[in-house]
Amino acid sequence: MKVADILKVKGNTLFTVAPETPLAEAVATMSKLDIGSLVVIELGDVVGMLTFREVINAVVANGGQVGDRQVRSVMDDHPLTCTPETEIDEVRRMMLGRHARYMPALNGKTLMGVISFYDVAKAVVDAQDFENKMLKAYIRDWPVEEEGDAKSG
Repeated sequence: MKVADILKVKGNTLFTVAPETPLAEAVATMSKLDIGSLVVIELGDVVGMLTFREVINAVVANGGQVGDRQVRSVMDDHPLTCTPETEIDEVRRMMLGRHARYMPALNGKTLMGVISFYDVAKAVVDAQDFENKMLKAYIRDWPVEEEGDAKSG
């Protein structure tokens, strides 16, 4: 299974923010949309990711307040990325290695979507469920030997 397979299911909705956006505005957007990340776009290019991890770190560093900082000052400016052709197992390894929960999928410089760790886990579980059903169907349809067909020793 590839990233493109997950993106087909998720749809084409992308949530982005500009780096000069006030952090408070970005946090309000994340809360309103019930999302855990925003892709930071500048001049059409992905320049970072803002996730709840960066937001929490910024709030703690600012004495419990969001303050007047901009997204640029707290975003991850070197996020992990993948392509639509990246295998899900590779995405899973990359995310686990960096403790990343969100990963932009890029086709060249074009943002195709964002893959979350939830998306990866769901894809793996769905694939395992399908395989389990196929194995059970195979076992259920196993040909039964008739008494005369069995060889005796």
